[in-house]
Amino acid sequence: MDTSLKFLDRLPRFAFFTGKGGVGKTSLACATALKLADSGQRVLLVSTDPASNVGQVFDVPIGNEITAIPAVPRLWALEIDPHAAAQGYRDRIVGPSRGVLPDDIVKGMEEQMSGACTTEIAAFDEFTGLLTDAALLARFDHVLFDTAPTGHTIRLLQLPGAWNQFLETGQGDASCLGPLAGLDKQRTQYQAAVEALADPLRTRLVLVARAQASSLRELARTHHELAAVGLSQQYLVINGLMPADEGTGDPLAAAVVHRESQALAAMPELLRSLPMDCIPLQGFDLVGLDALRQLLMEPLKPTARQQASQALTPLQAPALSDLIDELEAPGHGLIMVMGKGGVGKTTLAAALALELARRGHEVHLSTSDPAAHLQETLSGAMAQLTVSRIDPQTETQRYRDQVMASKGKKLDAHGRALLEEDLRSPCTEEIAVFQAFSRIIREAGRKFVVMDTAPTGHTLLLLDATGAYHREISRQMTDAGLRFTTPMMQLQDASRTKVLIATLAENTPVQEAARLQQDLRRAGIEPWAWIINNSLAASQTRSPLLQARAAKELPFIQAVAAEHAQRYAVVPLQAEEPVGITRLTALLRPQLH
Repeated sequence: MDTSLKFLDRLPRFAFFTGKGGVGKTSLACATALKLADSGQRVLLVSTDPASNVGQVFDVPIGNEITAIPAVPRLWALEIDPHAAAQGYRDRIVGPSRGVLPDDIVKGMEEQMSGACTTEIAAFDEFTGLLTDAALLARFDHVLFDTAPTGHTIRLLQLPGAWNQFLETGQGDASCLGPLAGLDKQRTQYQAAVEALADPLRTRLVLVARAQASSLRELARTHHELAAVGLSQQYLVINGLMPADEGTGDPLAAAVVHRESQALAAMPELLRSLPMDCIPLQGFDLVGLDALRQLLMEPLKPTARQQASQALTPLQAPALSDLIDELEAPGHGLIMVMGKGGVGKTTLAAALALELARRGHEVHLSTSDPAAHLQETLSGAMAQLTVSRIDPQTETQRYRDQVMASKGKKLDAHGRALLEEDLRSPCTEEIAVFQAFSRIIREAGRKFVVMDTAPTGHTLLLLDATGAYHREISRQMTDAGLRFTTPMMQLQDASRTKVLIATLAENTPVQEAARLQQDLRRAGIEPWAWIINNSLAASQTRSPLLQARAAKELPFIQAVAAEHAQRYAVVPLQAEEPVGITRLTALLRPQLH
């Protein structure tokens, strides 16, 4: 195809668009599919995103069947529902055991297969056929995937067999062994799929990011993980880049331009060698064929379109300062800030901790943020504030050593190898960090403990339901007639723990936050409030492009207020990066409405 976009140049049959939520993977995948179809190619667009809005983008109902897009000859779409796939996968694996094995063992199997690992593998199971079915592939010149499998999933599928034997002998109760049961039957098909993914003549990975330091750091990890399992054909797309000339006459837009240019200049070395494209920020909804065609139209340029010249009505919404009095009222307690990467959890946790310390309370701020600048900025800066940083790598290695020394002690060499491989999964890091957090939780009985980057609801449910800690302590203490409180019980006690979910006023981040809330509720934890961070609708921008973007936020803010949150607050996008005491405490000052 004759184009200046590198990621489209001589595009192989398979292309995967991957990146964290909210970076624009779906829009880019849809626009690419349309561009290819317009050029005469027969294209199948596949989404494995649980919050897929491909059907909304094309204004066509799409489900788990290949569906033609009527307005676009040569374009078809398919939406794989990962949660439905995961349930079907669990039924196939656990079903034969019901009525045969004791109920508590069956329940343990179900809980082991309740989380993200099962969903990943089940989704991969669904679209493996799309990579290997010769009859289906004969129908299409290109198959594009929105939301690619992670390197972790592919590595799991490359492992040797014998998972069932390992589980049946009672040796495997670590984090991701359950989802692997039964994979041997399809190992030949999985191997063919993995080979297709690793073949640069057949597959290209498009890594999508925003020009933000956190987004680029996370993408560098994804690049390394995928390259390690042989997926070397990778291209980088920086999506939603603020045009330099948009900063003229508007301090907020100028600040965004400066911030993004700094992030790109400090891009991780791992990403610098990749072919890179930059897609400008658009001010219109990427819904409908006209909008999609404009996104990749040459030459690339932003278009503000509707609402761009109309001044927005100031947003009437609670500010972060509106939550602080109620948070402060007990005089101590645990405050946990949760959310997906890139939504500003660290910043929000630091701002809350600083405000509570400013009001005279003793506060311990604990973070597992890899960026140590927060600790350097805050350590010793305020008398009542203590800052600690949990190193996930150190804690994970400590946990692995502990498990290998205990559960691995009686295993043979093959069993130890399987356990070592399982302990490399992301679930292991979640559990290890939770153990480190648990050591700090005890302080919340006499001071405020503010935690950033909390473990997910899946991890909490796993720890509670498998009996590793909570159930064992409960049994021992109950038998002895003693009163007790485990970390899980403290998290479930709304009078002692306040969970705040951080998100952005965009479709994917809100959907991801809603799923996190569901996971927490399954673990018996009710979120106390939501915080919508970096909102343009709450700012005073005069930029036509940013005003158009701000108007797009309003339905998502309304959805949080009306459908998801018991209480919420909106934090405006700041002109200056909120780093340091002065800028962080400014987030808690009442905002103008």
